[in-house]
Amino acid sequence: MADGETALDLLVVGGGINGAGIACDAAGRGLSVALVEQDDLAAATSSASSKLIHGGLRYLEQFEFRLVREALAEREVLLGKAPHIIRPLRFVLPRRRDMRPAWMLRLGLFLYDHLARRDRLPGSCGLDLGRDPAGAPLKPEFRRGFAYYDCRVDDARLVVLNAMQAAEKGARVLTRHRLVRARRSDGVWRAEVEDRRTNATLTLAARALVNAAGPWVDHVLSDVLGLAVGRHVRLVKGSHIVVPKLHDGDDAYILQHRDGRVTFVLPYEGGYSLIGTTDLGFDGDPAGVAPSAEEVAYLVEAVHHYFRAPVDLTDVVWSYAGVRPLYDDREADLSAVTRDYVLDLDGDRARPPALSVFGGKITTYRRLAEEALELLAPFFPGLGPAWTAGSTLPGGDLPVGGLDALVAALAGSYPRLPADYLSALARRHGTLAGAVLADARTEADLGRDFGAGLRAREIDYMRSNEWAKTAADVLWRRSKCGLHMAPEARAAVEAYLAGGAATPG
Repeated sequence: MADGETALDLLVVGGGINGAGIACDAAGRGLSVALVEQDDLAAATSSASSKLIHGGLRYLEQFEFRLVREALAEREVLLGKAPHIIRPLRFVLPRRRDMRPAWMLRLGLFLYDHLARRDRLPGSCGLDLGRDPAGAPLKPEFRRGFAYYDCRVDDARLVVLNAMQAAEKGARVLTRHRLVRARRSDGVWRAEVEDRRTNATLTLAARALVNAAGPWVDHVLSDVLGLAVGRHVRLVKGSHIVVPKLHDGDDAYILQHRDGRVTFVLPYEGGYSLIGTTDLGFDGDPAGVAPSAEEVAYLVEAVHHYFRAPVDLTDVVWSYAGVRPLYDDREADLSAVTRDYVLDLDGDRARPPALSVFGGKITTYRRLAEEALELLAPFFPGLGPAWTAGSTLPGGDLPVGGLDALVAALAGSYPRLPADYLSALARRHGTLAGAVLADARTEADLGRDFGAGLRAREIDYMRSNEWAKTAADVLWRRSKCGLHMAPEARAAVEAYLAGGAATPG
């Protein structure tokens, strides 16, 4: 190695769910790993999802049986790995007579129940919406429906937890670092990495490289690695809106829209409903994506057809958009483009490998990581075995009784702290809530109160242990406190972070 170079086994480019998952799996198998992310962890696609761990009921219409089977199996695995941020969610599917027929819905739900082993979640059933409480918020014409279960997830925290576990296993996590250039030389990848805060350049040498740059995967292949692009991603924009909650209770709704697509209405952050998503072709900078007025109107219209409560454009309190980097299978209908992933390996015994990730979804990230390591295994004799299926993510080792038992234990250890604050910490950090609180005994020990249940002590923890650097990192990714705050409070968090200590990476 040249002077000043850091020698690695694996360099992973991209700090979304796939990159963090691969870095975590690889570090746990004994490889020396660096994860490089040009922005924050989960700054793009991985924090702009519908917040679901699901098999993808509608993918059955595209005969994506392998994908649905794998996703359903992973739903069970992930529910055990991170039960503090992944929780069961019942979906209500009102039957609309002019859309998919009842026999098709029954068949789809039967397959959904039986394509993979299901131990933790109930099966599907029919509903009389005229009698079941789930029908109360719906217009009276919706008399019949179905119910099934999937899971909700804090998507950005799932990425952060994988990065934390990767770091625990020895990986180096470099956020706000951009891969400028990488070339094969003397049997390794030599990479120039720029610290975007200081403009300093770091030189890394790696035996293998993974390109998990999401919407930027083609750019990294051609412009950064100098390789031919044999496969491509198809960029599809998906937008979501948040409104004051449309119904009581904890059910989610899946609505069949007039164009054949489905729209989710999900309980969100206590007092809100999350509505999404759209599917639009995208050609532009993924970093600057935002919902259009047409997309917001589309989602509002979808809800209007089903719910009694009127929804207006003025009810939207927050909206966000993301660009899904789907594998380009040349399908004309954007809704039918595969959500499956493709891994492309460039390299052989004479050339250090570059593995590029095309497509994928949050639910299958762990299996994607395992398959990536299987492809790279010939280049790493002695690589350790797969291990992530049987391990919990940081904070996920809940006691018997789950979150309720954890909150009760925290209340016993911290009797002078508010119960709702302890509950929020448990849902964000799981069993690591005690590490956040440390020696705090009173509310004064928690430091400045920024509102919405966010205190200075938790911000300091996120800064020291979770690579948080800006208000957006804290308020919209590592928590959703920003949704409950006034602009002045969000600005106070930004000022606090600007005056704080350095963060890891």
